[in-house]
Amino acid sequence: MLSFKVYDCNTKPSEEEKQNIVNFLHTHLQEFSDTKEDISKCLDYAVKNIETSFGGFVLLIKEHKVVMGITIVNKTGMNGYIPENILVYIAVHKKSRGKGIGKKLLQEAIALLEGDVALHVEPNNPAIKLYESLGFTNKYLEMRLKKD
Repeated sequence: MLSFKVYDCNTKPSEEEKQNIVNFLHTHLQEFSDTKEDISKCLDYAVKNIETSFGGFVLLIKEHKVVMGITIVNKTGMNGYIPENILVYIAVHKKSRGKGIGKKLLQEAIALLEGDVALHVEPNNPAIKLYESLGFTNKYLEMRLKKD
């Protein structure tokens, strides 16, 4: 039986839960992962552990109390020209892929959102098909300048 757990500014994870979330994402994002430090910053923003007006949420999907997937959504504080939300991380346990868990996780996250949502995805990420099946489109090619 699948169940969901939401963390936000009203229901923050304990330090142990936070580390488990960061470790899960770092492991199961595999080659698409960021550093644990960056994942932790994103989580802190979502649950307002840092000073921000916006926040977001962390959503876990569990099967028999075992975490099967996690997503983190941050609010942008904008709308129209930039969506109100950005789905920063989504990962499904590598042993549970192809079973519809990612789709259920993403559908629940979309249901919790107020406003539009954007996500960034690597062109070689097989999850693109899932995103497209749920209505995501590729509106822009993102370009970044990384200042050292």
